[in-house]
Amino acid sequence: MALFITRFRAPLLLAASALLGLSSCGKGSEPSVEPTPTAPTAYQLVVPAGFPTPVIPADNPLTNEGVALGRQLFYEKALSGTGTMSCGSCHQQSKAFTDGRALAVGVDGVANPRGTMSLANVGWSTQLTWDGAFTTLETQALKPLENPIELHQSLTMGVAKLRASSTYPALFQAAFGTKTITNELTLKALAQFERTLISGNSRYDKYMATRQGFTADEVTGLKLYTTHIAPGVVRGAECFHCHTQPLMSSNYEGRFFNNGLDLTFPDPGRGAITKLAVDQGKFIAPTLRNITLTAPYMHDGRFKTLEEVLDHYSDHVQMASPGLDNNLIQGLNNPPFGTHMDLTAPEKRQVLAFLKTLTDSTFINNKQQSAPQ
Repeated sequence: MALFITRFRAPLLLAASALLGLSSCGKGSEPSVEPTPTAPTAYQLVVPAGFPTPVIPADNPLTNEGVALGRQLFYEKALSGTGTMSCGSCHQQSKAFTDGRALAVGVDGVANPRGTMSLANVGWSTQLTWDGAFTTLETQALKPLENPIELHQSLTMGVAKLRASSTYPALFQAAFGTKTITNELTLKALAQFERTLISGNSRYDKYMATRQGFTADEVTGLKLYTTHIAPGVVRGAECFHCHTQPLMSSNYEGRFFNNGLDLTFPDPGRGAITKLAVDQGKFIAPTLRNITLTAPYMHDGRFKTLEEVLDHYSDHVQMASPGLDNNLIQGLNNPPFGTHMDLTAPEKRQVLAFLKTLTDSTFINNKQQSAPQ
């Protein structure tokens, strides 16, 4: 793994000290100097070999203190309207920062129309949430905090609770050089912590570095994953078009897909953002890293198992779905003149064997990302 240290520019801190006035009649008085605030220290972000450069805004560089504060806030239940949930309630580390539900459920017990997305490698994302409604972690974090069917509390109210606490003013002082807690700084701290949620130490990563350690089925599964079909000549599973290596997603590329789930779209997906007919029913392709931990699958959690997912792509894509992704239309038939991808049972087993190699045990057991309590 290569060491990547972010370019760091410490925020300006007011460090000038004022001399106390000396009393003309005082005896033994000496001028006192206020201590100079300690500048936050740059966080050394370790980026896995082969990964692109993560997205880190110039006005929110990663610092040890900022990340530590963000971690505390990520698991802070005071940021919810009922004081019973936090970001970590729906983004659970053991499930690669998902929640195991088909649809996310907020503080009032109301189901969200979509499932919780994994936060693995979210620091590379340029399109956030299933429909790409946000382009930065700083702006995206506001939605679940204030959404009536998620944490259901204005950020301003949450910040008021933080200001009244005995611990948070000092943590903000250490991270940002001020004890004044603001909405903006709260979102910045959350974003800093989320950018450290890096998963790049799976068996797949080790195999790509050494070309050793895979079974025959896993090797064949990887080949199917990365192969474009030539009907009757080359068999493939076409996964790589949407789930691009090495991040195994399209989040960082800003691409959305209609993957043939429906003929009509109860959830318009990207179309609700762009208002374009061509984007109806399109969604981001989420990461496949740690995919065995993030069931159920699709934006609405309709598939309980990976076997069901493979069956969909192999045999049940709605070929007449308006705006179906072109890769699911042209040249996708393994047998010539077939109607679907038509993977064989052994091929499905091999692709599944490969997908299991994407589990990163170090990621889900990293104590620096677990609840600080």
